[in-house]
Amino acid sequence: MMKKRAVGLVLSLLALGAAVMASLAVGAQSIPFDEVWRALWHGGGSEHAVVVRELRLPRTLLGLGVGAALGLAGALVQALTRNPLGDPGLLGVNAGASAAVVVAIAFLGITAPLSYVWFAFAGALGAAVAVYALGSRGRGGATPVRLALAGTAVGAALQALVSGIVMVDLNAFDKFRFWAVGSLSGRDLNVLAELLPFLAVGIALALALARPLNSMALGDDVARALGVRLTRTRVLGAVAVVLLCGSATASVGPLMFVGLAVPHLARAVTGPDQRWLMPYSVVLAAVLLLAADVAARLVAWPGELEVGLVTAFLGAPVLIALVRGVRMASL
Repeated sequence: MMKKRAVGLVLSLLALGAAVMASLAVGAQSIPFDEVWRALWHGGGSEHAVVVRELRLPRTLLGLGVGAALGLAGALVQALTRNPLGDPGLLGVNAGASAAVVVAIAFLGITAPLSYVWFAFAGALGAAVAVYALGSRGRGGATPVRLALAGTAVGAALQALVSGIVMVDLNAFDKFRFWAVGSLSGRDLNVLAELLPFLAVGIALALALARPLNSMALGDDVARALGVRLTRTRVLGAVAVVLLCGSATASVGPLMFVGLAVPHLARAVTGPDQRWLMPYSVVLAAVLLLAADVAARLVAWPGELEVGLVTAFLGAPVLIALVRGVRMASL
């Protein structure tokens, strides 16, 4: 089993390399791979070099970071809530980010996409804190069911706030919709550079929780007997989700289904062991997001769709299949 997992991870990394090259080469103007390689390592002032280095390289690096963050956040949420249909939105992160962005646009006059990042991150953090505060009230603390219910309630309230604002403020709606659809285009390396520390801390924290999460999968009583500090693990897990998903959502907008689908794809190879599941989720989510972004460029060539539309289109059948699987398992 160990050999199978290692081979699968190597193949996933090779697929990631292919996705990166495709992201750099494919677009309204296709560029041969040898020219892409030359532009990366030798630069130059040719048109192809400018396209690769100034436009596609930042977009590809952002896709790598955001994909890895969303995949890892999804695996973490599913482990924390013991919910196979869990995704980062379950803790209210996406709704909090959206609410903060629309408030910034409507009431503070914020128009620069780079400025959206910090409002979105603050909104994601505030929503997650509210969810945890509500879910931890009463006897028993923050159980998985309570967190899921609190996340649903907070998310619904924030989405109602967003809908109310954009319905009465057409200017806010016009600007908000471009962020809300989810896109890797139009962002430069400054966005990634500002959020990279949060992504790095979130990834490190999530990977460090793999062993206690394996124990918690056996049940709270068994985990407690094995020495796992349940409250500490759940709090740190929630912090990691906020750092990962909050950073990703802030930089490109909410992307649906990446955090939901990828852990299930990884679990088919790794099984439930979080020590393997999390690294697989990091790599496979980056592959999925870059592949979806390349598909978005090809479907409407020479124009392009937003990557958020492609992930939603691909993710809907996955969600239906997962729901059917969960229902069959419960019968």
